[in-house]
Amino acid sequence: MTTRRTPDPITPMWRGVLAFRVLTWAFACGTVIVQSGHYQREWLAWTILGVMAVWSVVSSFLYLRERTRPPALVIFDLVLTTALLLTSPWVLSDAQFALNVPLITTVWAAVPAVAAGARFGASGGVLAGLVLGVATGLAREKFDLDVARDGVLLAAAGLLVGMAATMGRRSAARLEQALRKEAATAERERLARSIHDSVLQVLARVRKRGNEVGGEAAELAKLAGEQEIALRSLVTTEPLTPNESGTASLRAALQLLATSSVQVSTPADDVELPAHVTDELVAVTREALSNVEKHAGPEAQAWVLLEDLGGEVVVSIRDDGPGIPDGVLERAAADGHLGVVESIRGRVRDLGGSATLDTGPGRGTEWEVRVPSTRGAK
Repeated sequence: MTTRRTPDPITPMWRGVLAFRVLTWAFACGTVIVQSGHYQREWLAWTILGVMAVWSVVSSFLYLRERTRPPALVIFDLVLTTALLLTSPWVLSDAQFALNVPLITTVWAAVPAVAAGARFGASGGVLAGLVLGVATGLAREKFDLDVARDGVLLAAAGLLVGMAATMGRRSAARLEQALRKEAATAERERLARSIHDSVLQVLARVRKRGNEVGGEAAELAKLAGEQEIALRSLVTTEPLTPNESGTASLRAALQLLATSSVQVSTPADDVELPAHVTDELVAVTREALSNVEKHAGPEAQAWVLLEDLGGEVVVSIRDDGPGIPDGVLERAAADGHLGVVESIRGRVRDLGGSATLDTGPGRGTEWEVRVPSTRGAK
């Protein structure tokens, strides 16, 4: 199966780079014509101008196609332009240098800084501009205010184009993510309507009738109720796959843990965390709920509460079971058997957070898990 390639969102910017290259070459051509007869090596000036023309055509063709726009092409563009710029001492006469006549490449030399900004972002554009600025100083064999000004302008051009390119790519990624989310929401709504008209109604009837009959039918009613809750959670929560920034919704993941004996409360707003943090917190919650099922009895109820406090995220898992008798945890620690307790604390500790256990005879068990709410991907 062939994967459809996402087009580069800043392709129009590359067309601008090519237009800039053509215009600057035309300016360089005019400069050579005006200075014709004053160069110390006339033939070399026209040769370099020809090389510039050929490379302008070739690079324009390559830059227009995304598949032929690798990083190495931009680096070669910078190297070639710098080499041509450094030939100026063999082309210009001493009189031309004294009159501060433009170097043989003139403003055509600014194109690689703009291209580097479009390809590598602001840092790449600034670096390419500084390289060309230093090359300008070497070609003129001096570093004065004019050379410094040219270097600043070249770096600034790369910076501005790089910032615009980065913003364009981020905006396109966010728009694509929003469109996918909208499509997924529409599909879930369609599935929810379909399931509500068929599967959920059947499960609801089974649960109701089973409770009325009692006996073994009551057990079937309980299972039907759990499946009904699970299906409702599945079609009403967000997808759990990580997005473009490497984050996943902890809110959606915890909502899928709801059953007839587990109630999940989450904020109205989504809680996005790095995917690995979300996975670990869900695993911690599953371990705590599994412990409730094993030790608190089949009739025990559990509650999961998610809170986003800005600087940290808090997940609380509480049950109404008999609690852990005094001294049990201490004896388990002395015997080297910490089980779920140490497993939960170890997982949370690896995330840079803390896990507190509050329990006692007759008052149930409550875990309070706190982790820093880092918003970027690991």
